[in-house]
Amino acid sequence: MKIICFVSLFIVCYISMYSQTKDGVNLIESQTYSASENAELIKLYHGLRLTDVSDGLDQVGLPNTGLVNPEIHPAWVNIDDMSHIMTGIAATVRLVPTQRPDRNEPEEEYVDWRSSFLPPTSKRSMENVITPGTVLVMDDVEDKDIGTIGSKNIMAWVKLGAVGVVTDAGARDTDEIALQKIPLYLKKKGRGIRPGRNEVESVNRPVEIGGVLVCPGDVIVADGDGVVVVPRRVAIQVAEYAHKIHENDKAGRRRLYKELGIPLDETVN
Repeated sequence: MKIICFVSLFIVCYISMYSQTKDGVNLIESQTYSASENAELIKLYHGLRLTDVSDGLDQVGLPNTGLVNPEIHPAWVNIDDMSHIMTGIAATVRLVPTQRPDRNEPEEEYVDWRSSFLPPTSKRSMENVITPGTVLVMDDVEDKDIGTIGSKNIMAWVKLGAVGVVTDAGARDTDEIALQKIPLYLKKKGRGIRPGRNEVESVNRPVEIGGVLVCPGDVIVADGDGVVVVPRRVAIQVAEYAHKIHENDKAGRRRLYKELGIPLDETVN
């Protein structure tokens, strides 16, 4: 009787696992955090450079874990006011190559086709994950000429609370985005539009950007040196180490500024 029960249990578990696998399953769960938790964490990273944060990751035993491939770089840099620098909390979007028809049907107006290609649900899904302090991280189609990000929609995201965007693919209207002073880190400049090229697969799920895992809620720090991702579970500890590193660096540089007769600037004050 015990053997029969064990076999029956095994069969039930096997069928359950098979069904779950066949239907698809997310093996890395996404976590959610409150607005106040995110705001407090962002404060901890105020004033820190990518290099300080990278060194902090080394100190918690995660060397090379968060450094995004340097191919992903700032679309523009302004060293007068450092407005290209950003720190925030990751919200993620994954876009994939589409299998839907890449052109409108005969007799169908192009504008109507373009509008119908992007269902309102995909736009709302992206916008719903943006809150104050969000860095929108977009795992996009790298091998196609797609301008998923443009000067208009990036402003709409900022209006919702985003502090900037990171993508492993392209963006278009980059001249206007620079004039708008919206931090953007990208792999290349794109020119095409989304319809017929890609579509949203998921939002706020783990994604891969430049060889780095990014989970919703991770900390993103980006400056002229590139982008670093700090796993949420070590974010407070990394910030503590990074501030000590930064203060020591500023003290040493301040002394050298004075010895060399260089006027002090905001990076050493």
